[in-house]
Amino acid sequence: MKVLLTGASSGIGRDMARILANKKYELVLVARDQKRLEEIKKELEEKTKVEIILADLSQEENCKEIYKKVKDIDILINNAGFGDCGNFTKTSLDKDIAMIKTNIIAYHILTKLYLTDMKAKNSGKILNVASIAGFMPGPLMATYYATKNYVVSLSEAIREELNKEKSKVQISILCPGPVNTNFNNVANVKFKLREAESKDIAKYAIKKFEKGKFYIIPGIDIKIAKFGAKILPKNLISKISYMVQKRKIT
Repeated sequence: MKVLLTGASSGIGRDMARILANKKYELVLVARDQKRLEEIKKELEEKTKVEIILADLSQEENCKEIYKKVKDIDILINNAGFGDCGNFTKTSLDKDIAMIKTNIIAYHILTKLYLTDMKAKNSGKILNVASIAGFMPGPLMATYYATKNYVVSLSEAIREELNKEKSKVQISILCPGPVNTNFNNVANVKFKLREAESKDIAKYAIKKFEKGKFYIIPGIDIKIAKFGAKILPKNLISKISYMVQKRKIT
């Protein structure tokens, strides 16, 4: 089976690539860091066939070019993304726009294009990597939380469409909490909460994804957070979220 995996050069994406390689999936790995892509290819190509694509997914045309170049995939894993932390009026507008393009538009384009093909052949799987942030507002990380809300909402809507059509195509969303990856450096945050290891998140994600689970939420504490976000008033969630974000601004 052939997998297209974005954000594959580090963190959860790299660890998912390692797990999938051990399972003998054919891999097409996409990222912006050429050196790291070449390193992961060298590491994995003895186990399976590996193709790498150097691309900045904040550029819409790059997403479309990937689709033109890579056909007949069985699994799409949208994992590329980054965040930022700070008061909404003080964070970089350029970084916000790049985040929206990477976290939303790239996911949207790749999901739409490959899902269309999957529906036509009535087979295929999509894993959209979101976050527990996708279920709540996020003061001091407003743009990032909003992008993950989009991914969650889009995936939930697509799932219902597929169910109504009795399609065999699967869509899932991975919604972890804090993870020990390079995300923290890019987002300029230091988590005070327990951080999960990316290899553990990747292992859990692939296991549940292969079983057809829609909401993939690693850790009992994160499951409780999702439940709380569902039942508590949004204004209270915003206050709690603000306090959490305030503690992690460097």
